[in-house]
Amino acid sequence: MSTAVMSGPRLADIIGTGPWPGPAYDSLTAGISRAIGDGRIPVGARLPSEREAAAATGLSRTTTSRAFAKLREQGFVVTRRGSGSVVQLPEVPGGRIDHLLTPAGADEAEIDLTCTASVAPPWLLGAYERAVAQIHAYLPGTGYYPSGLPVLKELIAESYTTRGVRTAPDQILITSGAFGAVSIAVRALNEGRGRVLIESPTYPNAIATLEGAGASLIPYPLELSSAGHHWDIDAMDHIARQTRVRSAYLIPDFHNPTGALLPEEQRPELGAMLRRNSMVPIFDESLVELGLDGDPTPTPMAAFVPDSITAGSTSKIFWGGLRVGWMRIPTHRIEAMASTRLSLDLGAPVLEQLVAVELMRDHDMIVGEYRVKLRAARDSLAAQVRAHLPSWQVIVPSGGMALWCRLPEDRSGALAVAARRHGLSLVSGPNFAPAGGLDRWIRLPYTVSETQLGEVGPRLAAAWDDALKFTDRVPAGRARTVA
Repeated sequence: MSTAVMSGPRLADIIGTGPWPGPAYDSLTAGISRAIGDGRIPVGARLPSEREAAAATGLSRTTTSRAFAKLREQGFVVTRRGSGSVVQLPEVPGGRIDHLLTPAGADEAEIDLTCTASVAPPWLLGAYERAVAQIHAYLPGTGYYPSGLPVLKELIAESYTTRGVRTAPDQILITSGAFGAVSIAVRALNEGRGRVLIESPTYPNAIATLEGAGASLIPYPLELSSAGHHWDIDAMDHIARQTRVRSAYLIPDFHNPTGALLPEEQRPELGAMLRRNSMVPIFDESLVELGLDGDPTPTPMAAFVPDSITAGSTSKIFWGGLRVGWMRIPTHRIEAMASTRLSLDLGAPVLEQLVAVELMRDHDMIVGEYRVKLRAARDSLAAQVRAHLPSWQVIVPSGGMALWCRLPEDRSGALAVAARRHGLSLVSGPNFAPAGGLDRWIRLPYTVSETQLGEVGPRLAAAWDDALKFTDRVPAGRARTVA
């Protein structure tokens, strides 16, 4: 858990400096509690002193004292001697969100918006047929390829080199999906221990994977403006220095769930910050090729942080059922990563690797068509939300597979429960929070069929009307499959 100390000016950057409608202490309390709920003030952070908070917000010491007292009463802050006022979340029925997921198929009449994943594309069967025709060449052997088939490693290495970071095939390790890569990396880097910097919000499977490897998560809350979510490198640097974190899991490319993209001009800055703090980051590039507005594929962060691990996957661009992922590894870490991998499994299936090879040979055509489809779906869903739910804040991302919508009230858990009555399956915001909060947010994938997508707006509006009638907060509970 984060032990970072928040300065007065940083608090003011997050909640503003007024004007404060009277009574001012109520307004200050509401501003801080909202920021905690949104994840912008992370759980475990130590708030500035009442005196420093007063100076930063332009309020009196008496006002901030009353606000801090109310935050303690509401359960958002606990004050301990010698530790100051430390942020926490109020106890709610059902307790903490369980980020370890339970796959479950949706009812046929239900629209499943729990996954950013699409059904198998029409060209997949042909790729399997071509792969089966080649499998005979591999049958005389044992079938174990712990580092992956050489032909697949060569194609992936070539793609990195083309994007701007020279890569040899030996630097590629084929894994069981992107999170096979993440699991290997975090275990090798932390040996089952250590602190890992992670964005908030983030992908629920990442939370489960990192915690399962024994990591202690240090959340960095993404910043929010009218233009969408973005990274504040100075704020991240501050957290890294205070917590002395030595590794990180980051999604700079069409971040899941916000869809945010780290601009090219910020990439050297982030790289310099990570190097300065001697951090070895794991970059998740699962969505890097899903830019939907015609922009070029981003430069790999490995070009700016040579001592970094990059995870990639076929799941988002081809089909999740392949379960073929990879990791790009610095040369001096290959042995450690390969050794750790052998403690988890002996390699990805040969047939699926051959299918991935066939699909990658048609990569430009397949991904190009998929981008067109996703762009239309994104625009359709955004228009529906704006038409049916005008009180929601929708910032359309330039890529990715989902909208990340801000609700006017903290009712994401209630919405997920109410949606079931209207044939809609949702994952509430707290599932994306490494340290809790985010009940004011909901992720809406636009990867379902065109027919189903057209029904999302009306069903969602009806569910929101029901959620507003709930008198008590409803815990989000355990999510279905989140991808």
